[in-house]
Amino acid sequence: MSHYPALRLRRTRASGWSRRLHAETVLTPADLVWPLFVVEGKGVEQPIASLPGVSRWSVDGIVARAKEARDLGIPCVALFPYTQPDRRSDDGREALNPDNLMCQAIRALKDAVPEVGVLTDVALDPYTSHGHDGLLDAAGYVINDMTAEVLVAQALNQAAAGADIIAPSDMMDGRIGLIRDALERDSHINVQIMSYAAKYASGFYGPFRDAVGSRGLLKGDKKTYQMDPANWQEALREVELDLDEGADSVMVKPGLPYLDIITRVKDAFEAPVFAYQVSGEYAMIEAAVAAGAADRDAVVLETLLAFKRAGCSGVLTYHALHAARLLAG
Repeated sequence: MSHYPALRLRRTRASGWSRRLHAETVLTPADLVWPLFVVEGKGVEQPIASLPGVSRWSVDGIVARAKEARDLGIPCVALFPYTQPDRRSDDGREALNPDNLMCQAIRALKDAVPEVGVLTDVALDPYTSHGHDGLLDAAGYVINDMTAEVLVAQALNQAAAGADIIAPSDMMDGRIGLIRDALERDSHINVQIMSYAAKYASGFYGPFRDAVGSRGLLKGDKKTYQMDPANWQEALREVELDLDEGADSVMVKPGLPYLDIITRVKDAFEAPVFAYQVSGEYAMIEAAVAAGAADRDAVVLETLLAFKRAGCSGVLTYHALHAARLLAG
């Protein structure tokens, strides 16, 4: 093996063209999924205070955002609805309305921008009056099997509207297999499932709850169904179960604090793994930029490269548009 001075590792770093030539990890706009928040109305934009630079958009605005994504090479958008309080209920029945905000946005996107993939969230927390992802018993415990039945109906509702990827984020046991069976039975054979397979009970979700209107509604916490941040072996078990049940890809959420989980999942299963760079991660970057402690362009690209280096096929990030513009430049 060569030694210094015959071997100088700085030699290949000495110029920009050489650094590009020797890059082990490449980030492109095709690696990005852009999460978007849908609100009722027309011509509506509602900035979200805890997510500076992110807004809720009415359906026409969502279509315009998807066209921006297409033009910059972002292949997929992810939809999350802001449900008005009078449409929320203990059982989250609005999730099954074939003309709810999610379905309206799906149809509009597939009509106007069919070449952009549409990923849809399957969980009840945007629709429940108590802010949980499922149905509650008298003690406030989320009932697994009854919730899973509702999630199947929610998934079929979204698939019928034209969703390309169903993304269950609820963490109920067994729901992937039930949803896959239902999609096959209803001839939605090409609808993908991206399972939130390793979703942790994290402190990084606060701004998202502002965005979907569930902040302040949540009674208790989600620790009985989302994962303990202390556990990694359990994450592998969750991923294995979801892949066995028919998931096409899996997700680790949050992102940067769980890069080790991403790598372990990729090494163990060699399946497509995605990360969600969640709202709290985005907000911390923006707060650092606002304080003059970080350069947005550099930090955004560095963090996204970290996901790719860890083994991700792609990343859901609120910085998708900004990153795509940087990469295009």
